[in-house]
Amino acid sequence: MAAMKLPLLTQRGATLRYDRDQGIVFVLDRRLYPHETQFVACPDLEAVAMAITTMIVQGGPPLAYVAGYGLALVARQKRQATVAQQREALTQATAKLRQTRPTADDLANLLAAAETLFETALRNGEDLEQTLVTFVDAQVAEGDRVAEACGRNAATLLPDGANILTHCFAGAALNWMLYTAFVEQKKQIQLYPNETRPYLQGARLTAHQAHEIGVKVTLLTDNMAGFCFSRGMFTHYITAADRIALDGSIANKVGTYQYAVLAARHNVPFYVLGYDGPDFKTLTGADIPIEERDPEEVLSLAGKRIAPQGIDAYYPAFDVTPPELISKIITEKGIFLPSAMATYDKTGSLPVSQQKL
Repeated sequence: MAAMKLPLLTQRGATLRYDRDQGIVFVLDRRLYPHETQFVACPDLEAVAMAITTMIVQGGPPLAYVAGYGLALVARQKRQATVAQQREALTQATAKLRQTRPTADDLANLLAAAETLFETALRNGEDLEQTLVTFVDAQVAEGDRVAEACGRNAATLLPDGANILTHCFAGAALNWMLYTAFVEQKKQIQLYPNETRPYLQGARLTAHQAHEIGVKVTLLTDNMAGFCFSRGMFTHYITAADRIALDGSIANKVGTYQYAVLAARHNVPFYVLGYDGPDFKTLTGADIPIEERDPEEVLSLAGKRIAPQGIDAYYPAFDVTPPELISKIITEKGIFLPSAMATYDKTGSLPVSQQKL
């Protein structure tokens, strides 16, 4: 019997790509998916930056990959310029892209690596466009490997009969976790995604991906979780993290923290899909920059205004959950206590602290 095909958002390369012939970045519009599978063509840096800031591309790793491809577009357009002009254009583009979404660390880290790469390529007279595209292609492949390893590790924590609350879309690792547990391990699990206003990633992306895998999905509005916790409806609370600090704090879609408080109150474990671990430049949760988005996004829903004219709104896009509210952080390398993040080793060996669970 043929293996089941995983949902579209499991492989990032299926949702974004660089066309080397045309010099165009194609990006799945996640604002429309799954109701429409529409790709947006980004022919220049401005279009790439717009795709990131307007939520056409969402999720820490995907928006970082698109930004990396945006640098390749700049290199293509400046290929006839002097070395100094190319360096200046790429440096300015990097600074512009770094400001598009400040909370997720993937973006800043990939851009920093790309800066080092294009400086070396400029000194060596290499083809900048091809060098950058090849680099980002490799990052996409590595990111997919990390997501699968993280998701498979997470599946080991799920018992048969697990009822899981989740918030926003936890990315490809969530798909791998559900696929491994439900399809391969034959566990009966049920997913309860919060709708996740204002872009409804839970109602659209999480619900759709889980349903395609075959998992039973029961959608909740964002204000139902407390009641459901009080009824004992959840055995686990699981989200991703846009950034993990060395103290074990995490930043994730706003609302994550309040459900973590509820989980702790009701003795429900909170697991974080931590992919490739912490950001070593972020010491504590207080050091994580929180993006504040246009309040108009709160005043409207699916392009239709839902609030009266003349009122204000507030939209911090992320919040920070402290380590004492987190049970375990699951990564490509295994399952860790939040307190182990400071000794997490990204080079390939196990962490020094032996706090692996």
